[in-house]
Amino acid sequence: MISLRGVFRQTLFAAAALFGIALPAFAAGRTPVESVEVSARPITSFHIGSVDKRFGPLEFVGGLEMTSPTRDFGALSAFRFLKAGSDFIGVADTGFWYFGSITHDADKRPSGIQNFRMQQMVDEKGRPIDKKWQVDAEGLAVKDGIATVGFERNHRVAQFKVDPDNMKAPFKQLNFLVPAHELRQNRGFETVTHANPNGQHEGGLVVVSEKSLDKSGNIYAAIIEGPHKGVFTVKRNGDFDITDGAFLPDGDLLLLERSFSMAGGVKMRLRRIYGESVAKGAVADGPVLMEADMGYQIDNMEGLDVWTRDDGAVMVSLISDDNHSILQRNLYLEFILHKD
Repeated sequence: MISLRGVFRQTLFAAAALFGIALPAFAAGRTPVESVEVSARPITSFHIGSVDKRFGPLEFVGGLEMTSPTRDFGALSAFRFLKAGSDFIGVADTGFWYFGSITHDADKRPSGIQNFRMQQMVDEKGRPIDKKWQVDAEGLAVKDGIATVGFERNHRVAQFKVDPDNMKAPFKQLNFLVPAHELRQNRGFETVTHANPNGQHEGGLVVVSEKSLDKSGNIYAAIIEGPHKGVFTVKRNGDFDITDGAFLPDGDLLLLERSFSMAGGVKMRLRRIYGESVAKGAVADGPVLMEADMGYQIDNMEGLDVWTRDDGAVMVSLISDDNHSILQRNLYLEFILHKD
């Protein structure tokens, strides 16, 4: 499909060369940061028509349904908090970075979105990338000012310096260890996360694919940093695929999973993977904590982060990817993860 944005920029560059026109900032090695107006409708009940708050060990705090008149808004595939429960960075699978802040009311429930902005991903010359297969960003981890992104189709794990005013091309690509021929085109690395800094992997990066299966039907994953690097797999449980994950404070890995069928619609699930089973050559597994179908306030749930609230509560935040479809929604959901 022809990109109108690309055609516009090519025309602009041609005109500049012919008539000596001065180009705006994006042609000088950067793309413009676009401020985006986002309306957020509070979600007060997770189970539709019910006042229940507890779902296994998870307690629903609140959520937001987000809409915007801006064309580029949507396709939110992963995010991480830069400031616990507030400022965040994210990637859209259409090749955009996004930044913003979650606000909360006096009862600690999410109440709105502030300062949302987007910037298109660029190549090493600062030119916007319009080919989706090159910028199908699905997984994200952030540490010490470095964003590590997992891409599908053109499978890679790349690192970027975090600068909300001027996100540049990656400065490094990492060896993701999983044999490239084992990665399915649209089932690559959806989870990119840092392990527990005090655990066996010493904060190293862990990647998990969505549905790239080995001969036993388990899902390819790898520890790509730290003292115990190597490939492992995650046991596939039912017809669910993995869409994101993050390590919990106790060292276990929390995975967000999704399934879809014409008969049952979309479902989401949270599964706790035992931290000790995340090891080279192992098949990692663990219990399901919660499962939800279309009777709940869910959509195509793709992004997850874990953070600690100021009162010590371990929080789980989820976002959905609307695929720029009028039939889907962009949701933000927030839960407390209890120990029991």
